[in-house]
Amino acid sequence: MRLNADFNKRVLVHGQKMDWIDSPMPGVQRRPLDRIGGEVARATSMVKYAPGSHFSPHVHTGGEEFVVLEGIFQDEHGDYPAGSYCRNPPQSSHTPGSKLGCVIFVKLWQFEPDDTTQVRLDCDAMQASTQPGHVGVSVIPLHQDSVEQVSIEIWEANSEIEQSLEGGAEFLVLDGSFSERGENLVKHSWLRLPAGSTLRAKTGDQQARVWVKRGHLLNVDEQEARLPR
Repeated sequence: MRLNADFNKRVLVHGQKMDWIDSPMPGVQRRPLDRIGGEVARATSMVKYAPGSHFSPHVHTGGEEFVVLEGIFQDEHGDYPAGSYCRNPPQSSHTPGSKLGCVIFVKLWQFEPDDTTQVRLDCDAMQASTQPGHVGVSVIPLHQDSVEQVSIEIWEANSEIEQSLEGGAEFLVLDGSFSERGENLVKHSWLRLPAGSTLRAKTGDQQARVWVKRGHLLNVDEQEARLPR
């Protein structure tokens, strides 16, 4: 399967307008955003766990990165309430599920093979700081390596945000809204801009809280080449 697999193109998906699609596991549904591959895939998705549902134990050969959007996600390592950000590196394993139900934003098979860093953060307990040269933007850093930078950004109300994206970027609206190219992005809208593009966004009368990943779209071909055949 190839969905939004041309990474040289801008992609905008309004997550809350999408239908949920059943996964192979009862009670677990998906909203696919981009995908290369079958059940094992380089994929970006929203995943909903019904109360009491879970996946079978499995190994994340290509790594897993996720943000908990609603409810409480759980595995044998702990509970992850809304606002949690986690990175499970390649070859890590777990049995994911949710007693009360949850929704997560998850990315699979998008790690470098030597990335062994385990990350578990409560973003709601972290303070944002202003960045020199970025008027109207405060940042909560989540992860950075030689390939990518991941953060939560708070864009102040009635601000114009312009950012050069040499390595491309993804933006997931957590709260609030902003406009880009005349289109309005609201909660759970997902925007992917290709390498070499420029973000020109404008917030309205309320601030926007946005999950942002930058730099990673230069190595998509290498990630695809590592997928099992």
